[in-house]
Amino acid sequence: MKETKVLLEEFSAKQHQERLQEIYVDTGVLEYQNRRYQDAVRKYEELYGAGPAELFSAPGRSEVGGNHTDHQHGEVLAASINLDAIAVAGRLQEPVIKLLSDGYPMITVDLSRLEKDSTEEGTSAGLIRGMIYGLKKNGHKTGGFQAYVTSDVLNGAGMSSSAAFEVLVGTIISGLYNEMAISPVEIAQVAQYAENVYFGKPCGLMDQMACSVGGLIHIDFADPEHPVVEKVEVDFSAYHHSLCITDTKGSHADLTDDYALIPQEMKQVADFFGKGFLREVKAEEFYKNIPQIRKKCGDRPVLRALHFFEEDKRVEKEVSALKNGDFQGFLDTVQASGNSSFKYLQNIYTNKDVQNQSVSMGLAVSDSILFGHGVSRVHGGGFAGTIQAFVADDFVEEYRKALDSLYGEGSCHVLKVRPFGGIKVLA
Repeated sequence: MKETKVLLEEFSAKQHQERLQEIYVDTGVLEYQNRRYQDAVRKYEELYGAGPAELFSAPGRSEVGGNHTDHQHGEVLAASINLDAIAVAGRLQEPVIKLLSDGYPMITVDLSRLEKDSTEEGTSAGLIRGMIYGLKKNGHKTGGFQAYVTSDVLNGAGMSSSAAFEVLVGTIISGLYNEMAISPVEIAQVAQYAENVYFGKPCGLMDQMACSVGGLIHIDFADPEHPVVEKVEVDFSAYHHSLCITDTKGSHADLTDDYALIPQEMKQVADFFGKGFLREVKAEEFYKNIPQIRKKCGDRPVLRALHFFEEDKRVEKEVSALKNGDFQGFLDTVQASGNSSFKYLQNIYTNKDVQNQSVSMGLAVSDSILFGHGVSRVHGGGFAGTIQAFVADDFVEEYRKALDSLYGEGSCHVLKVRPFGGIKVLA
């Protein structure tokens, strides 16, 4: 832990450029990140005064394969990206957390009372309280801290800003009170618990795992208590392709029911077989019993289950293709994943408002201009938010201009896969 004055001097002298390059990968963002950390430390001093503090970071994530498979104990391929939430944090003696996120009011959480407060559902305070409760229940040291947080993870845009925030809080506790000894997998599991129980959103574990572990990772959730996490080494730049994420500017308001119905309907099909999750159902038994499932559950649950079984296979195909250097095979599978999400999973737009289809428009424009230059798919939970594209480097600017003209300047982001999850910045 260093004095904030020392941190400012070091960043001003550009002493940490090599570390920033390791974290953010892209040399083009180093000046921005250097200023960003200085601004964050100054804001911390304005809020709490100068003193000893640590710097922490947790990235957003990009789901590469496995759209809506994690909550059915399936497989996913996901990557941490070089957009992140950062915190300047210092210990407090009293059992309280004081946290201000840029653009929001101060949050104060009393750690003497960690049981769920129903009035905090849907709030950052609920996430913080749930994280501390979960980590303490697991036997880790917890305590008070004060923090200033700023994030460039797009809020509500499918990059998991909430998961990045949860992981950031867990990483702060790990760093300030546990010598960074809490495993990234455990932090992710506690983060999912906090979001499910304290925040009230029935999410799976993929978002938190990708944000916490970092890099490009293949995760098998057959046993969610002990997920199998495999890092997949690949350099997309070697294949002369870039990862583009475009914010389609659709609103996530009133979409909770749409998201919740996906796992609910998939579980209806699992229930047909007396199972808790689709991963426990044999694919051949599902296909053999489709007529009976339709009668009991209806058509959309069947279509969504069909998506699950084929999407699980696609994740394995993507991983195999990348390991074998078959980048075109990888791209073809990404495109197939997107087609399945549109036709069978049906998470591209909400039936409540069919005249607003921002994700559909982005995919349509992408398909019309990317032929031979890349592929696109829905990104994340769907219904609103972002689309993902892998675009040939020599076509990136043309693609970015087309998507920016549709959604506004700065909507299309060209990103890098970041090798780290939740970390102490100056290790």
